[in-house]
Amino acid sequence: MSLMLDEIRQQPGVLDRLSRRPPDSLAHLGRRFARRRPAIAVIVARGTSDNAALFGRYLFEVALEIPTMLAAPSVANLYGRFALPRDALIIGISQSGESTDINGFMEAAKRHGALCVAITNHAGSPLAAMADEVLLTEAGVERSVAATKTYTAQMMALYWLAVALGAPITESDLRAVARASESAVELESGIAAVVEHHREIAQAAVIGRGVNYGNGLELALKLMETSYVVACGYAGADFAHGPIAMVGTGFPVFAFCPPGPTSGQTSALLDRVRQAGADTVAIGARGGLDGVKTRHTIEVEVPSADTPGLPSDILSPIPLVIPGQTFAARLAEAKGLDPDRPRSLTKVTRTL
Repeated sequence: MSLMLDEIRQQPGVLDRLSRRPPDSLAHLGRRFARRRPAIAVIVARGTSDNAALFGRYLFEVALEIPTMLAAPSVANLYGRFALPRDALIIGISQSGESTDINGFMEAAKRHGALCVAITNHAGSPLAAMADEVLLTEAGVERSVAATKTYTAQMMALYWLAVALGAPITESDLRAVARASESAVELESGIAAVVEHHREIAQAAVIGRGVNYGNGLELALKLMETSYVVACGYAGADFAHGPIAMVGTGFPVFAFCPPGPTSGQTSALLDRVRQAGADTVAIGARGGLDGVKTRHTIEVEVPSADTPGLPSDILSPIPLVIPGQTFAARLAEAKGLDPDRPRSLTKVTRTL
């Protein structure tokens, strides 16, 4: 068994611990934000962490109505500029805490007087040392180059940060997410048949939208990293504005299909590509895919938030991405590849 699959299976335990024991700095952050709520949030990350950051952007804007942007680290690191308001909340996300470009941007933010929060797996990392507050994911050592458990742990940390900022998400909600992740891991044997059908694929499109847009990019990244599939992730609306033209008979299209505001348009898009001959796979909520016309379905338990008014997909990203991770790991093995050691990659990437 690969390390990647082992770490995928560790996620329910990691998420359960995080859901039951919020990061130590959360109470302090809650008091700080009660006194002064930031007018804008800026998240800086790379790779898998950047896909978690994209989830965070949707989470903060949907659940908190705080304008949130994803930073371009090169603006500070290569161009020597920092064009953000002083009252911005800066959130740096890095599994290792050693990413040069993330840390360089955070250093510039500190010099600018911004409040800096780090989300990292390593308490002794440079990122943690420079941050005003640290949310540790405590996912344990991640030995596979392809990140899995640290991605979902980062999303759980972002939920907790949203709670500190005043989001009406409850501890019960987050425990439900952890329980749903356990049922998602248990789908591994059923995913094997979907893998077998796709073992020869060399290209694919992955669709996500809203709070699951980051998942679309993340599954595409995992397919590229572990199976060398030329995969591109798209927001459903962007896909319909041009890339849909490449879809023909047998072209693989994967789509995250949660309940809620994005469901109708995603279903309609899947119907369009299916009519064009696409080989479609829908990953969605159990009992919620009845009207989705697709060749393969992977159904996952998705909890509903306790608080009325939150969209029904707000708790879906963590349970939905786990079958995608499993698919990528099993596909690599089916192709005779080692998902733990992708060529040309190392666990820590230092770029500017």
